[in-house]
Amino acid sequence: MSKYPYHKTEAEWKELLGEERYRILRGKGTERPFSGSYNLTFEEGLYACGACKTPLFNSEHKFESGCGWPSFDEAIAGSIEYIKDRTFGMIRTEILCANCGSHLGHVFDDGPTKTGQRYCVNSLSVDFTNK
Repeated sequence: MSKYPYHKTEAEWKELLGEERYRILRGKGTERPFSGSYNLTFEEGLYACGACKTPLFNSEHKFESGCGWPSFDEAIAGSIEYIKDRTFGMIRTEILCANCGSHLGHVFDDGPTKTGQRYCVNSLSVDFTNK
């Protein structure tokens, strides 16, 4: 049984998400830098989890970080779960959707805004809706 309010079997996730989104959202994968559709999107709107559609980030918190992935300096309160990630010989903070546990990316303490945060998110982990 999942600890998350929104859950599906792995077979259901695969069918719902398709191969590449499943690899990133459920398999903790990463898209190539500068390849995602939302890297340079700066329209007004809302970014939601690509798996369960939970709102995660408002566009007013998006900024150009130059890292090659969509970056935000703040998440919607309560929408993100933070997990210590020790993979690849680094210590990072992985960010997951708090509603379904899907992998979004990582958050770093090197952001240029007043929050000091840089939520580095895979484009395939989110869906964007214009306001």
